[in-house]
Amino acid sequence: MKATWNDQVIAESDATIVIENNHYFPPESVKQEYLQGSDTHTTCPWKGLASYHTISVDGRENKDAAWYYPDPKDAAAEIKGYIAFWKGVKVNE
Repeated sequence: MKATWNDQVIAESDATIVIENNHYFPPESVKQEYLQGSDTHTTCPWKGLASYHTISVDGRENKDAAWYYPDPKDAAAEIKGYIAFWKGVKVNE
């Protein structure tokens, strides 16, 4: 699977985990240079507290377009630290 935004590959992996139709990429498969920290957080009843990254490519920003669970609840332990995308980030093979 590949995650692309603004004509740039942000992540690529054969080992994504699919939950609720979202591909979660292993952290080592994500190009960290395109991610900026964000103060945004949301809560999922069964996964726990999500944290976000803003994606920055060639001077363009996509605010909070990547999220992850740094300390998920037990039901979602397998995606700890894995990163998923939305807000126009294309995820496909």
